[in-house]
Amino acid sequence: MASSGIFWAVLGAALAAGCAGAGSAIGVGIAGRAASGVVTQEPGMFSKVLILQLLPGTQGIYGLLIAFIALSQIGLLGGGAQMNMELTKGLMYFAACLPMAIGGLISAIAQGKCAVSAIGLVAKRPDQFGKSMIFPAMVETYAILALLVSILSINGIG
Repeated sequence: MASSGIFWAVLGAALAAGCAGAGSAIGVGIAGRAASGVVTQEPGMFSKVLILQLLPGTQGIYGLLIAFIALSQIGLLGGGAQMNMELTKGLMYFAACLPMAIGGLISAIAQGKCAVSAIGLVAKRPDQFGKSMIFPAMVETYAILALLVSILSINGIG
């Protein structure tokens, strides 16, 4: 089974969705703890800290997108799956999904930690909300780069 290309292709898609989703869950959870603390003291800050808490959740969406694209390419979503896919081609799909899997996992956790600091900034200086969003948004850049590399790689497999 492990010598089957379809196995590696599906594993790559699963890792893209699973790792990026896990990273998002961790990042959103980290930021959520900080946001809850702020709302305990200042209930009116809910919407501002909620936005900052949600930022690490995008990597999970990106990972899911990569999984859908990969599964569509190999035919598992639209029918006509390539069950006899060559090992080399399966490994190419696997490798194409790795940037999103690894980049999504790491950047979501880092973004969650950065969002905690941004939430602390907003708690002390609510007028600095716009600036506070820039810090975790900078981490998002690397998740987007991983997303692009995975999309271009998957689409390049013929």
